[in-house]
Amino acid sequence: MPDASHPESAPRFPFPIDQQPGRSHHRTVDRIADILEFVARNPQPRGLTDISKAIGAPVSSTQSLVNGLVAAGYLEERDKAFRLGLAPYLLSTLAGSRPVDQVTHEMLEDVVEETGYIAVLASLVGDNVYYLDYALSDPEFEYLAQNRLQRPPLETSAGWAILSGLGHEQVWGILAASESSQETINKFQRWYPDMRATGECVAPGVALNGADGVAVRVESQGVAVASVSVIASTEQITRDADRIIEVLRRHSARWNR
Repeated sequence: MPDASHPESAPRFPFPIDQQPGRSHHRTVDRIADILEFVARNPQPRGLTDISKAIGAPVSSTQSLVNGLVAAGYLEERDKAFRLGLAPYLLSTLAGSRPVDQVTHEMLEDVVEETGYIAVLASLVGDNVYYLDYALSDPEFEYLAQNRLQRPPLETSAGWAILSGLGHEQVWGILAASESSQETINKFQRWYPDMRATGECVAPGVALNGADGVAVRVESQGVAVASVSVIASTEQITRDADRIIEVLRRHSARWNR
């Protein structure tokens, strides 16, 4: 795996990202997604004013969106408060499987037992990385997984591993729209050929929370669907990276299909 001293003459990302149009967001769609996520994260039904504040939209336009979501079954209203309706669960049932079902919690626990550090299962949702599951109680980093916080994919080892296995157009769009530093984007481009070939990302040193990680791609029929990452402090990852990647390589044979 390349490091910060990787020569500038090394193979770069296949095409310059400044020539690739980023996939644009749609304000209405973004607001609908924000409403559903806000309601899903709250165990108690939330009122219209709470929802409008959470998504940063006027109450009037929020009311219109909420009415439509209730009519379609994505929200349910009780006593002028709203919670998630049955439609999202129906979609999951129709799909017939969880988005990433080949990596079990027990597999993450096995990685923890061998490495001694927190292990997370991450997936790309839209333009952000979410930690879907984790093993080991580590107060310093577990809040990221426990609260399902969104992370910019270029600022996590898990995100780098996932991006390296996506189609070029999707990666180009994410890079072009990224708010990460140009230094980080350039570094990803230098590492990209090796990561795409190996499915591995070892300590990119890009996280902004004092952590670093070692990640391997999770594939289903040759398509990247997630990554498994071991997270610890920069010092710990630097010291134990070789041992961690060896553990992840062995276990990846269990979840790749």
